[in-house]
Amino acid sequence: MEIWVDADACPAVVREILFRAAQRTGVQLTLVANQPVRVPPSPSIRALQVSAGFDEADSTIVQRLQPGDLVVTADIPLAAEVIEKGGHALNPRGEMYTPGTIRQRLAMRDFMETMRSSGVHSGGPAGFGQRERQAFANALDRFLAAALKGGGQG
Repeated sequence: MEIWVDADACPAVVREILFRAAQRTGVQLTLVANQPVRVPPSPSIRALQVSAGFDEADSTIVQRLQPGDLVVTADIPLAAEVIEKGGHALNPRGEMYTPGTIRQRLAMRDFMETMRSSGVHSGGPAGFGQRERQAFANALDRFLAAALKGGGQG
């Protein structure tokens, strides 16, 4: 099992939580981005820089992903591809996407995109604070505990 991070838009505080988890558990952590990403020196942590094309990081993650791997992303279409390929997808706010919830999230994303293209402004995402940070840390810990025990998250 490996953890992949869609690192271009991943909050720094979430990266720090991931760094600590990788160092504590020894699980391989790979941050994929189209710009340089600083990572602490550790045999279980690496950064992979891809070209700057549209969705290059997403494509790289999907190509390298193995069933059972975890992907940390807020990108709904990427999360859908991860689930389709047998992986697990976790939002930086602590929401574990499932086959049921990802369909709903894709529909809402498409609806909001249609609204924006017709001129309706909906504002941006809610702020990222202590509650979101704690929700992510808790979800990651639950996932790792189950995966390392051999139970996976299915």
